[in-house]
Amino acid sequence: MTDTEYKIERIRPQQFHEIGGLEDWRVLGEGACAYFRTGSFTAGAQFVQAISELPGVGSGHPDVDLRDEGVTVRLITIADFYGLSERDAELARQISAVARTLNIPADPSSVQTVQVTIDALVLSDVVPFWRALLGYEDRANSPEDLIDPHRRGAPFYFQQMDAPRPQRNRVHVDVWVPYDQAQARIAAAIAAGGRLVSDAYAPSHWVLADPEGNEACVGAAGWIEADPRGQ
Repeated sequence: MTDTEYKIERIRPQQFHEIGGLEDWRVLGEGACAYFRTGSFTAGAQFVQAISELPGVGSGHPDVDLRDEGVTVRLITIADFYGLSERDAELARQISAVARTLNIPADPSSVQTVQVTIDALVLSDVVPFWRALLGYEDRANSPEDLIDPHRRGAPFYFQQMDAPRPQRNRVHVDVWVPYDQAQARIAAAIAAGGRLVSDAYAPSHWVLADPEGNEACVGAAGWIEADPRGQ
């Protein structure tokens, strides 16, 4: 089956998580991610080779990170949208099937995505500086997102401000974790001296701060359980 024969129909994170056979995967932000514990570089290379032979693979899809201890696979569709598609769900199912054939276990709790967010009053003034400084490039046609062309560094997101906020830091880190790991990550951060600033947007994201007030967000996508605030 060729790449064009897959349906490029968008699906939401919760829809992705509700599809059978995708238990190895978690949606982080806009894409789906899975981590497979191969145990060695050789086993990981064999796994990646098997993935490369699946129908629908090609043109940077999927994004694979091979390390000694395991393989991380990310799936995201860039079409007239930037997110998940039925093609991603089908390919995820096939990749998991390959992992089972090779007796490679998945560890959904080990995936995460880190993003740096900068609040700016005039994005068109600020973004070019960071693009040049980092050697990054625009994500698709977005004026507010920069990505590492080698897909190794954290993406940068530029958030529009309505007015200056001198009393708050204007650069913060977003940490996207699996929806079923968010509460544990938040609890760990609070136990390490942090505090909860706001859960107004939960279960989409929570705002936390370190002991000196520097803020960070914990984000989760596609909850398929009850609202973790008990509402």
